[in-house]
Amino acid sequence: MITRSLAFALAGGVVLIDHGTKAAARATLASGPVELLPFLDLRLGFNTGVSFGLFAGGAETTRWILIAATSVVAVWLSLWMARERRTAVVYALALIVGGALGNIVDRARRGAVTDFIDFHVGSFIWPTFNLADSAITVGVGLLLLGLRFGRGGATQTGGHGAR
Repeated sequence: MITRSLAFALAGGVVLIDHGTKAAARATLASGPVELLPFLDLRLGFNTGVSFGLFAGGAETTRWILIAATSVVAVWLSLWMARERRTAVVYALALIVGGALGNIVDRARRGAVTDFIDFHVGSFIWPTFNLADSAITVGVGLLLLGLRFGRGGATQTGGHGAR
């Protein structure tokens, strides 16, 4: 029970930190990018699409379809998280859910997701991203590890994680 409560708190914390950093980026980066390291800049951007800008520039209907689809996935992952027994999987799902909710709220309130982390090495430029995206990426990595190497067997409902 404590693990699940902490996991939902972690998801909420991801949303709060994500929105705080996005607000700071909008307030401070409008005048231009800031170089932090030779391979890392803070650069304000807005993504109306999904990962890597897919479906960007679509109609208002597309925006709400994206919100609905990602909301369904977030609810499904939250239900999985509530039933999962393996601690590593629970926390991995919390990171994914928190990141998804952070981007959903941003897209619903602003019409686009605020991105500001710009990673580049030489001519390789990764698409600009945010902390919600980072939480999702780390969460997916941990989820894959937890599903592969985690202990605890089946969930309470006999679903996810059954071997």
